[in-house]
Amino acid sequence: MNQISELLNRLGLARVAAMGVVTVMLLGFFAFLIFRVTSPQMAPLYSGLSFDDSSAIVAELQSSGVPYELRGDGETILVPRDQITSVRLTLAGDGLPTNGQIGYEIFDQQSTLGATSFVQDVNLIRALEGELARTITSLARVTTARVHLVLPKRELFRRERQDPTASVTLGVRGSLSASEIRAIQQIIASAVEGMDPGAVSVIDDSGRLLATGNINGTDGAISADLEERTVAVETRLKNAIEDLLANIVGAGRARVQVTAELETTRSTKSSETYDPNGQVVRSSQTRDLSNSSTGETPSGQVSVGQDLPNANQSGATGNASTDQSQTTEETVNYEISKATETAISEAGAIKRLSVAVVVDGVYVSDANGNSTYQPRSAQELDQINTLVRSAMGYDDQRGDQLEVVNLQFAERPDLITAGTSAPGLFDFTRDDLMSAAEMIVTALIGLALILFVMRPLVRKVLTPEETLALPEPTMKPVSTEDALNEAMHVHDDPDKTALMDAAKRQGAAQARTIETVGDLVSEHPRQSSVIVRDWLTEAA
Repeated sequence: MNQISELLNRLGLARVAAMGVVTVMLLGFFAFLIFRVTSPQMAPLYSGLSFDDSSAIVAELQSSGVPYELRGDGETILVPRDQITSVRLTLAGDGLPTNGQIGYEIFDQQSTLGATSFVQDVNLIRALEGELARTITSLARVTTARVHLVLPKRELFRRERQDPTASVTLGVRGSLSASEIRAIQQIIASAVEGMDPGAVSVIDDSGRLLATGNINGTDGAISADLEERTVAVETRLKNAIEDLLANIVGAGRARVQVTAELETTRSTKSSETYDPNGQVVRSSQTRDLSNSSTGETPSGQVSVGQDLPNANQSGATGNASTDQSQTTEETVNYEISKATETAISEAGAIKRLSVAVVVDGVYVSDANGNSTYQPRSAQELDQINTLVRSAMGYDDQRGDQLEVVNLQFAERPDLITAGTSAPGLFDFTRDDLMSAAEMIVTALIGLALILFVMRPLVRKVLTPEETLALPEPTMKPVSTEDALNEAMHVHDDPDKTALMDAAKRQGAAQARTIETVGDLVSEHPRQSSVIVRDWLTEAA
């Protein structure tokens, strides 16, 4: 105990406290590292859950003994990363999560015995709405979906039929494009019998109308799609022309701008054409009629023939007469050739194209390596014009325009063809990168703690105390008589004058040494006392 007490007294309270702090910090740091390494790495199992789904999933995890964490007011559940797949399969077998929607499993949970037709119809609509909401939620940009269907029933003895309608409320990440909105409308219209895609209205969670429930059939869809089709046509032609010119003038050496004007109306034109020279006999009918008759007038009868001149020259028994006639009828039916033509011009057809092409010149290097710009020749520009006309489908009747201009670019483009970058040596996921970054940050913090905090403290504790050694005298002591005699005869001998100067310098050095020792004793009184104690011990 005396040795321990003496050791503590020699170290001092400050050094003992520093040793304790260093020990505690080392233990805490290594305990943190061990806990961090041994604890399971958590990853999101599901996010954006409703409270019903969260409570059901937490109950399943507790019953199965899987560790979990809740974040974001229960909207996100985290489980160990290596158990995500198995946990999701287990929950899927139990029908979780339901995303707050009830699907066709509603018929599995209820007994149909004693259920009325009204209840069955309501359950069918609920199930259909839930299934559609689940399908829409599976899209990448959609976080939540709620579907409402209106399925009118056809009344008895009524010919009119009311079409079904639907409304959808979406929670989205960012914004949806026009094609994605129409895809949602098509999904709902295809799942409900007799529903038109235009009868589906779509809004987002901020109340912004994405698609109106306007039942206009194809015309409404084409009007909504016109702007997107215009952009698609312009982009397609621009990319095709730039790819064509890149192989001729080099990558980045040509700029193309395309403006397309599309038809905005849908028209139908029907025409019938008759060819008078294209007559064809369809049927022919000929009819010949021949009539011959002979008659006698009995005697004693008065007739008109008896009143004619020479009527009495006929026979005694009576008068005779003959009547003959012949008729020919011919009926011919002709078929005249007829051509019927119906032309339908759909909205979205190309009405007019305007293309502007700017081509950079040629850079020629001289003997000194300096590049000089030279414009392209007229023949080369004509060839480029011809190629662009063929690529864009130039049509004079539509009034298409094409301009090819050779101008020097403000910045010289890179002549090296841009290629695809080589894939990396390793493919890492986002979670792997986050884990690596976390480990690197932890290692840097630990290294900084060791180098800048623990290392100075340990060095200060382990460094032994240096004993203050008094400087040895640099010259022998001189008596008073020798000093006086030396001073009296200094001026007589030049050598003695030099010795006098050296003695003065030595005296000044001794004075400085004494002053330094005094400063050391003032700054380190405890160490000075230890040194004096050692001297006394040695003298005894």
